[in-house]
Amino acid sequence: MNKLIAFLKERKITEVECVVCDMTGIARGKIAPVDKFLDEKGMRLPESVLLQTVTGDFVNEEIYYSLLDAADIDFVCVPDENAVFMLPWTIEATAQVIHDCYDRMGNPIELSPRNVLKKVLSLYDEQGWEPVIAPEMEFYLTRRSDDHDLPLKPPIGRSGRPEAGRQSFSIDAANEYDPMFEDMYDWCELQGLDIDTLIHEDGPAQMEINFSHGNALSLADQVFIFKRTLREAALKHNVCATFMAKPVTDEPGSAMHIHQSVINKETGKNIFTNEDGTKSSLFLGYIAGLQKFIPELLPLMAPNANSFRRFLPGTSAPVNLEWGDENRTCGLRIPESSPQNRRIENRIPGADANCYLAIAASLLCGYIGMVEELKPSTPVQGKANESRSNNTHCLPLTLEEALAAMEESDACKQYLGEAFTTGFVAVKQAELENFRRVVSSWEREFLLLTV
Repeated sequence: MNKLIAFLKERKITEVECVVCDMTGIARGKIAPVDKFLDEKGMRLPESVLLQTVTGDFVNEEIYYSLLDAADIDFVCVPDENAVFMLPWTIEATAQVIHDCYDRMGNPIELSPRNVLKKVLSLYDEQGWEPVIAPEMEFYLTRRSDDHDLPLKPPIGRSGRPEAGRQSFSIDAANEYDPMFEDMYDWCELQGLDIDTLIHEDGPAQMEINFSHGNALSLADQVFIFKRTLREAALKHNVCATFMAKPVTDEPGSAMHIHQSVINKETGKNIFTNEDGTKSSLFLGYIAGLQKFIPELLPLMAPNANSFRRFLPGTSAPVNLEWGDENRTCGLRIPESSPQNRRIENRIPGADANCYLAIAASLLCGYIGMVEELKPSTPVQGKANESRSNNTHCLPLTLEEALAAMEESDACKQYLGEAFTTGFVAVKQAELENFRRVVSSWEREFLLLTV
C-alpha cells in the first residue's frame, strides 16, 4: 500500500472511487473519503454485484443460488496500487482505484472479469511467456437525445454543421471536434493512459483511438478507464460518445481490434518468430487456437444482442476466422512488421465487449493453440470468403447460438471455471430475455398496418 498512499498524499486526494468491473464492463463500487479508504485498505461489496445485468437486474434464482451464498454475503475488494487513476473532471481531488475481488478465505472470486484475465495471464507465466497487446477502440460521437426511438445523429462540429457522408481518415472531419479531443488527450495524459493515434473511421463522427503496445492487464485497466474518460469529455462538450457495436443503421459497426504477440520472458524475444526470421510453429499454433476456440468464446468478444448486428457479410467487420498477411477482410489479420514485432490482429471483438474478458478470451484461444500444437488453415490472399455456406471458419451469427456454444465449451469450463461460465452465460441470457420483450421501431413501421 505504500505506493498507493504516496500517490494519494502527493496529489492531495480527498475522495477515492473504489471500483470493480462487473460482467458487462460497468464500474461498480463505493466513493469514500480518503481517510476512510486508507483506514479500511479496501472495501466490501455484495457477491450479487458480479451477477448483475446491464439493466441492473439479476440472473434467475436457481442459477443465482447455485453460485452465491443464499445470505447474499460480501466479498473482499483489495486495491491494486498499480491501478490508480486521477479523475481530472471532478471538482474534488478524486482518484479512482481498481480493486481485485477475493472471498473471505483470500481466494480470487471466479466471477470477477479482472480475475479471469489474471488467470489466463498466469497460464502464460507458467510457460515463461508474456503476452504483449495493443487495443484499438472505435466509437461514435452523437448528438444528445432522451428519445430512444429516434435514430442517432452526428453532432454539430466547429463548422456549425454535422458530417455528411463518410469521411474515412479525414483530418478536417476529425478536427471538427478538436475542443473535445484536446480535453480527452489532456485527461488521458494526467491519468497515464498510453493512447497513441486518433483516426477518423468510416462512419459519420466515428473515430478510433489506438493504444501503445504493452502489458495485457495494464492495457485492460486503461481501456476500462478510457471509456469513462471519453464519455466525460464528450458530455462536457454536450455530445455523447458510444461504444455500442452497431449504434447507427446502415453504418459500420465499432470494433475493439486487439493486436497481440508473445515474448519469452527470459530472452525478450518474440516467440512468434524463428531465429532466421520466419514464422514459428508457436505463431501458427496461436492462429489455429483462435480459429478453433473463438466460436466457443465469442460471447466474451460480442456480448450483446446488438453486437451481432455488426457481423454482416460485405462490411468492415469480418464474419470469418480466416487469416492472411495485411488482409483486412480476414478476421485474423497479420500486419506487416519486422520479425521481432510479428503479431496477430484479432478483428472480431466489438467495442462493447468487456475489455478484461475480450482480451482474456483472445489470449486463451491462442494459448491453447500453442500448447496443443494446433495447425491453422491456409492463409487467404485477396478477399476472404465471408459467406457462411462456404466458410469453414465461420462464427455464430446470433447471441443465442453463441451462448449455447459457450455453455457447452469444455475449454471455457476448464480454463475459466465452471462458475464463471455458468454465471456469464446466465447474465447474458437474462439480458437477452429483456431484449426480446422490446418491440422495435422497425416492427411498428412495417408491420403495424400491413400484416
